[in-house]
Amino acid sequence: MLRNNLPVRLDQLDRSHLAAMRDRLQAFVDRGELAGIVTLVSRRGEIVANDALGWRDIEARAPMRPDTLFRIASMTKPITSVLAMMLVEQGKLTLKEPVRKWVPELADRRVLAQDAATVGETVPARRDITVEDLLTHRSGIAYGFFSEEPLKSAYEREIGDPAMTRMSVDEWLAALGRLPLAYQPGERFHYGHSTDVLGFLIGRVEGRPFAEVLRERVLGPLGMDDTEFWLPPEKRERLAGVYSYDPAQERLTRVEPAMYDTPPDYTPGGGGLISNAPDYHRFARLLLNEGTLDGIRLLRPETVRLMRTNRLTPAQREVPFAGMPIWEKSGFGLGISVVEDPVDNIYGCGRAGAMNWPGIFGTWWQADPAEDLVLIYLVQHLVPVSATTGATLATGRGAAGRQALPIFQQGVYAALPSQAVGA
Repeated sequence: MLRNNLPVRLDQLDRSHLAAMRDRLQAFVDRGELAGIVTLVSRRGEIVANDALGWRDIEARAPMRPDTLFRIASMTKPITSVLAMMLVEQGKLTLKEPVRKWVPELADRRVLAQDAATVGETVPARRDITVEDLLTHRSGIAYGFFSEEPLKSAYEREIGDPAMTRMSVDEWLAALGRLPLAYQPGERFHYGHSTDVLGFLIGRVEGRPFAEVLRERVLGPLGMDDTEFWLPPEKRERLAGVYSYDPAQERLTRVEPAMYDTPPDYTPGGGGLISNAPDYHRFARLLLNEGTLDGIRLLRPETVRLMRTNRLTPAQREVPFAGMPIWEKSGFGLGISVVEDPVDNIYGCGRAGAMNWPGIFGTWWQADPAEDLVLIYLVQHLVPVSATTGATLATGRGAAGRQALPIFQQGVYAALPSQAVGA
């Protein structure tokens, strides 16, 4: 087990609480429920804890390191959303702008009819999909694995693996355009490929590949040098392995996601990045600083405040997300979730106003403006997901990554001098 030797001032975080939290996280590794965990905590811009527990590769007995690389999956979405808002500030996009201007494949949409038995049973969309719909997941565009039949099979048939495809961007968008929307644009929050479309729309606005624009406008200026859509062979030794709990064998087993041998054309802004704790910390600090880091400004303060303001209506908040009542305690702004009530919050903690969003492999981050605090939690623990996956995440050894997360959250906030925050 690797632990950092960073000095922790008493006005920052209490050492005893941090040590107790680390021991409880290590227990998940010792019991064989998690391969390894990397955590990072910073307050007032200073990294006060950065721990690497367990193994990035169990079979090779290769330990986790503070700079280990992770598939951050949907933690990509906030980064893409920041770039989109940069284009809004420049006047290249507006929130109310129909996406058909840049993505004609999504013009004249059809919407799956209620209680449809086949994807051919549709009704016309009442309006166009807008840029805001993409940012708030109210476009009606779905994920296959978060959908019920008949949409689930149709997505799997037309698009395949949401994380990796050999299709070009144009081919992928054409395939998406052959599918009906799950709901009318603007009707409800429905998690899906909206941010992937947003990234490719950005590429078309700029006339260059989305990945190139993201590197030039966001990743490069922030110094996120280990964050990419493609991992060259010389960096693969640093990549954490993905594991899943096999109940038949009662142990963790390795999952081998496919990898590209060369930089791909398909770079999904909704879930394609590989990154690490130091890099993502810089992005989180950008949001805490309301759009600036180390003298470099990417967004105006009012734009960041707009991003972290809830956009969901009261009716939309009543609809569970994958079977989980997330919107009872949190809102969703422009590409990020916002904590409103931290008490017993599934994916949020700390103070009202904290920003966060998880990834499907168990990764999570939060930036808390009230405490000037960043928390980053990285694991590679795959749990089967579905339209009702909430029950799976709440029970069983297979969900250890999600069960360990509240221990990290509560341990960090307990270590604050005030200790007067929810968890």
